[in-house]
Amino acid sequence: MGLFDSFKKLGDVVEGLNEAAGSVSKGTVEDYGEPAYTLYSALELGDMHRRINITDEQEQVKYYTKSSVFVLKGKTEIMDADGNIVAHLEKKPISLHEKHFITMADGRMFTLSNELFHVVKDVTNIEGLDWQIRGNIIGLNFNLVDADGAPVATIQKKLVSIRDKYCLSIYKPEYEQIVVAIFIQLQKMLEDRAESSSS
Repeated sequence: MGLFDSFKKLGDVVEGLNEAAGSVSKGTVEDYGEPAYTLYSALELGDMHRRINITDEQEQVKYYTKSSVFVLKGKTEIMDADGNIVAHLEKKPISLHEKHFITMADGRMFTLSNELFHVVKDVTNIEGLDWQIRGNIIGLNFNLVDADGAPVATIQKKLVSIRDKYCLSIYKPEYEQIVVAIFIQLQKMLEDRAESSSS
């Protein structure tokens, strides 16, 4: 077996594991039932703007991010496949804490704060929404539930990947864009914290 064949075989194995890991966990399905559908995210390697693609189950890009070149600006826009703005993400220093704002294209606004990560909690509220984040936020493995405790979406990392890949299992399709915005903003927050720690 040549080197190319070995890499191809390894790629097939990894892809198979990814597909298995891409499904909703047994516990989530038992608790919430099957989702309406699943979206997937991937960070583009080598992209100076750290573009994140959100794809459907056919690997077609549904959303992607456009970020400012200078990290200090902390501005990101989420675009749909046709290039329309879906949401605007921004971080601003407020008092002693850093807050991250999400503004949807229809004007809805809500806020995430870095204070959330000072103490690990099982349940976290999102300012401006009646939703809660339950689970491991730092690991981006959590459930989004509405005010009644009903599932909106689950976010889970794929077990095997050469890039950061996640599954966004959608239970309420009408909130798809908000779910995508929250996921991307949380990912940006964690990246910012990692960069601050390393510097």
